[in-house]
Amino acid sequence: MAKGYWVAFADVSDPEGYKAYIVENANAFRKYGGRFLARGGRCEAPEGKPRSRTVVIEFPTFSAALSCYRSPEYAKAMALRQGKSVMDLSIVEGYDGPQPTET
Repeated sequence: MAKGYWVAFADVSDPEGYKAYIVENANAFRKYGGRFLARGGRCEAPEGKPRSRTVVIEFPTFSAALSCYRSPEYAKAMALRQGKSVMDLSIVEGYDGPQPTET
């Protein structure tokens, strides 16, 4: 079964206030098996114009990724980030198909 991923691009306007969101979202991520793969580290954007912070969270399944976003635990966290950041978020299903091979 394919994993699920949150891919988020965010601009944080209130870093101090945003800390409450970070603390609270851990409850939802823990409950649904979320695991950070990228969390605001160094970034280079060779194409397009992403936001200043990129986050990738892996979930055991696409369904778990959707359930986490729709959960009351995450709703509580989202309320804490309102007015403190702007976020673009996609929830995507992982890919288990063929990969490019070396020649």
